[in-house]
Amino acid sequence: MFSKYKKSSDATAAKQSMPAKVTQIKQVEPSAVKPASMRRASQPASVAPLDKDLKRKQRMSEIKLELHRALLDNLNLAALEHATESDLRQEINEISAEILAEKSIVLNREDRVQLNSELYDEVTGLGPLETLLKDDTVNDILVNGPQQIFVERDGKLQLTDITFKDEKHLLRIIDKIVSAVGRRVDESNPYVDARLKDGSRFNAMVPPIAVDGSLVSIRKFKKDKLGIDDLVSFGAFSEEMAAYLQAAVATRLNIIVSGGTGSGKTTTLNALSSFIANDERILTIEDTAELQLQQTHVGRMESRPPNVEGKGEVSPRDCLKNALRMRPDRIIVGETRGEEVIDMLQAMNTGHDGSMTTIHANSARDGVSRLENMIAMAGIEMPLKAVRSQISSAVNLIVQASRLQDGSRRMTSITEITGMEGDVISMQELFRYQRVGLTPENKIIGHFTATGVRSHYSERFKMWGYDLPSSIYEPIAAQ
Repeated sequence: MFSKYKKSSDATAAKQSMPAKVTQIKQVEPSAVKPASMRRASQPASVAPLDKDLKRKQRMSEIKLELHRALLDNLNLAALEHATESDLRQEINEISAEILAEKSIVLNREDRVQLNSELYDEVTGLGPLETLLKDDTVNDILVNGPQQIFVERDGKLQLTDITFKDEKHLLRIIDKIVSAVGRRVDESNPYVDARLKDGSRFNAMVPPIAVDGSLVSIRKFKKDKLGIDDLVSFGAFSEEMAAYLQAAVATRLNIIVSGGTGSGKTTTLNALSSFIANDERILTIEDTAELQLQQTHVGRMESRPPNVEGKGEVSPRDCLKNALRMRPDRIIVGETRGEEVIDMLQAMNTGHDGSMTTIHANSARDGVSRLENMIAMAGIEMPLKAVRSQISSAVNLIVQASRLQDGSRRMTSITEITGMEGDVISMQELFRYQRVGLTPENKIIGHFTATGVRSHYSERFKMWGYDLPSSIYEPIAAQ
């Protein structure tokens, strides 16, 4: 019946072992397993519908667990690597149908389809997480133990009704992810970073460090490449700001995108890179490859953590040092957060104009302070004035991205660094997001406006053929 991918040598033994495993299902009251439409009318009317749904969900979870064990006993996993999706789905459907028939478990069509789909995800994918990974509206998946899974949609966290069977089930999925990229996680190494097949960032921390069950966070990889026009239409910034940024990128100003976690720094960096000419050689350096550059001449590098023995690490600084020997026109660092900052600033100062990176900071001034702190953390002893002079000559522009309290993401400030005044780095803000109030639904009301300050790099823009009209720097009154 299902011989194509079934184990040949162990089939008999597996079949003999199945009744012992599945007897628990057979002893379950039919009313707890059957859908609501098939339950007996003699059930007490006092049982709340929510309790019935919960019991039914728990029983379906137990059925799925037992069927998954039976599938692992029956399927030849080595042969599955070459199986098509349709063949494997058909095989799983037939095996589950036979086992359900043997145990006299009756499910309606909807439950059977859902069960077979979940079994397929268990065998080939990431179990309960697979549905969330396929949902394009989900940006982040956050797992707090086996019974609590949150997602972020439109900047807001929501609790889902998806759960794992228990901690062992969750640990098995975590191990499946990390083993696929040659890493491991256990009590001796309780946390791990990895990348899923689609490029999503994955981080996990397991007990005993995670007290109430394993903690998992997945930052989903954006399949859609958002350009400047898309961000303008979404209200992330204005057309005037877009025109200014196009001139800034095209004339090779060194740009830092600053912002907090989840504020859209990488998305903004991706959009800015669309203004880079197609005849430039670009090298990207990231911890997890997320940038989606459209140019033809792009070299991508990804840092690597140490292995179990503490060897084999390739840090962002190592990648950056090597990139300087590869004749780049521009260097784009996904995120600067350590000692690589000094190499990044030196690259910006030594012929690699137009380089870009992101940092974690809440404002342009905080971003400069962060750069100073990272240089100090790198162990380089320099006078503060020398450090600030290095920063002011290397960085031309700081773009501040923020996630506001209603979950929306805005480019809240564009600030130019104009040089030094004594021991202080001089800066001027050109554009900002002006908040004016809240709607009854707690949505922020505001608008983008210029500050009235003309760009310090206006002459540079003209020399490169970008003669921006003076009107883009005129403030906009609140409406």
